[in-house]
Amino acid sequence: MPKLTINGIEVEVEKGTTVLQACEMIGIEVPRFCYHEKLAIVANCRMCLVEQKGAPKPVPSCHSLCVDNMEIETDTPAVRQARQSVMEFMLANHPLDCPICDQGGECDLQDQAFAYGYDRGRFHESKRAVVNKEFGPLIKTVMTRCIHCTRCIRFGEDIAGVPQLGLVGRGEDAEVSTFVGEAINSELSGNMVDVCPVGALTNKPYAFTARSWELTKTDSIDVLDAVGSAIRIDSRDGKVMRVLPNRNEDINEVWISDKTRHACDGLSVNRITEPHIRVKGKLKPVSWDKAFKTIADKLSGLDGKQMAALAGNQADCESILALKDLMTAYDCPNLDCRIDGADYDVSERCGYIMNTPILQIEQADAILLVGTFLRHEATMINARIRKAWFKRKIPIGVIGDADLDYTYPVTALGNDASVLEDLAKGKGDFAKVLAASGKAMIIVGAGALARKDGAAIQSVCRVIAEKYGMLDKAWNGFNVLQTAAARVGALDLGFVPQKGGKGFADIVKQCHKGAVSFLYLLGVDNTDLTRKELGDDAFVVYQGTHFDYGAELADVVLPGAAYSEKTATYINTEGRPQRTHAAVKPPEQAKEDWKIIRALSGIVDKTLPYNAIEELWERLIKQLPQVKEMGKIVMPPWKEFGKKGNVDKTPFTPVFDNYYQTCPISRASLVMAQCQEQFGPPVKPVKAAGKGGKK
Repeated sequence: MPKLTINGIEVEVEKGTTVLQACEMIGIEVPRFCYHEKLAIVANCRMCLVEQKGAPKPVPSCHSLCVDNMEIETDTPAVRQARQSVMEFMLANHPLDCPICDQGGECDLQDQAFAYGYDRGRFHESKRAVVNKEFGPLIKTVMTRCIHCTRCIRFGEDIAGVPQLGLVGRGEDAEVSTFVGEAINSELSGNMVDVCPVGALTNKPYAFTARSWELTKTDSIDVLDAVGSAIRIDSRDGKVMRVLPNRNEDINEVWISDKTRHACDGLSVNRITEPHIRVKGKLKPVSWDKAFKTIADKLSGLDGKQMAALAGNQADCESILALKDLMTAYDCPNLDCRIDGADYDVSERCGYIMNTPILQIEQADAILLVGTFLRHEATMINARIRKAWFKRKIPIGVIGDADLDYTYPVTALGNDASVLEDLAKGKGDFAKVLAASGKAMIIVGAGALARKDGAAIQSVCRVIAEKYGMLDKAWNGFNVLQTAAARVGALDLGFVPQKGGKGFADIVKQCHKGAVSFLYLLGVDNTDLTRKELGDDAFVVYQGTHFDYGAELADVVLPGAAYSEKTATYINTEGRPQRTHAAVKPPEQAKEDWKIIRALSGIVDKTLPYNAIEELWERLIKQLPQVKEMGKIVMPPWKEFGKKGNVDKTPFTPVFDNYYQTCPISRASLVMAQCQEQFGPPVKPVKAAGKGGKK
């Protein structure tokens, strides 16, 4: 490993380390604009210049590799003069509009001008002005501020896989723009705002609403999908103002999806703020006592088999456990969390989680996608796969709709489950690819399992994983991708039909027949159920956050708390326990979900044995020991699961036909509605490059 000296400090680094990275390792700050640790190096801003002994002039530290006996100085008069000169050039055309710039207070240019700039400029020519570009509903542009660092261009090309931005023109006429004047159509476009070191690209929905120093910052996690990206919620006066990414190298690195970032305006729209009871077909607000009494009267005298409970996609582990405890007190066996209708085998944990940690996707040398469009179902996992392909050009096969734009080339294998049976028998060219690989992965989408033959598909996929050596002590390549943040936690807690109980589809039928007369919906919104399907005699209680699909079905509506308003446990699709943290209080009379169920249990004389969240956490740890250590994955042992059976040739279809509006929060969001209006249905393909390859 190379040994070098930086400012008189000897340091040993790994081969391939740049001088800038070596400086950071020993705590020496080096300014930069174009350099970003996650992007390709271009060395075009020259702000990171340092002196190297023997070199005729200062060198860019971001692009200079460390070698033995190198001597570097980062704070000499020549270096200071070079940085002042670079900063002077940066500011030659930069407008003096910091007071009205949304980047103010968080601007790299401001900070570095203060630390490394000069107190005057020598340019007297008129400043250059650039026409602002229209990048869509999420990104506001003031392109006169652009310093041509090209971070946004490199992010689009390398990370997002949507090369829509480029540097057009030459010299003083150079501008960052889309080549054909269209909006940036990517589920990761908001990250371009994060990487921009000046105010050229800013958050359009957030524009002119707050300053960074006015905001209260709360670390939390995203629950709009099952990935569990680390986020920071910025709030002011009890309202969520924006959502930004937090660093978590194991999951989302430093990125988040546009839905995670921009759906937050839906947290304060169309909210349920007080209990309601349906009277003559219309919901009318009532007191908590009245709502609880109405429920208690309906439960009085009912047998447990006449009751049922369903858990929705954003329910937290605490409320799911409390609801299960309440239903168990009534000996109610009719429980389910798979409101998408999936009926695959959940007896073994390894059969319903991603056994390959998200971080290890980068190690895969072949990937098979089954019935999933990851770009919409798990954007951050799709970005990991793109990263693996971008670095090593690994083969990626798709059983599903290969006419969609996955942001990386894929090999189309077919669009029905019979292709899986052929692979299990060793047929086809991609079977040879899997056989030759050392660390292959299979990712089975929720859409592939939410079918009548879901259990058989699950079984065939397990056989494929075993046949092609995807399983050993250090690697498990079998993965089921969940799309709901609540799903893994609910399955871990056993919120599925108990002995003699009914699942989701049968519960609906039993409600219609009158055999089930009481139905409790905990945040159940992502279904196409109608009141007619449930029947007129079923009494439905809905506990949730928005007047969405669930509230339309309900006789009693109870106002719950959104993820930004409670400290609650979720388990992501890879089986990693994490917690949200309350950034604001629930609106008006809304309460944390477990507290509502606990209060109801006292009214109906089935009092649950916990009064504080700490007591509930103790019970949760007894039920799920893996939640004792937040953020750590406990890998389950590999066991046989699935049910052998025939698979049909029905084509796989994507889970979402509308990426931007998939839950009550995003459906209430005006920003997401604007995105859906502009970008519409799933992205259609770019032409295939070569036989069998779809880009």
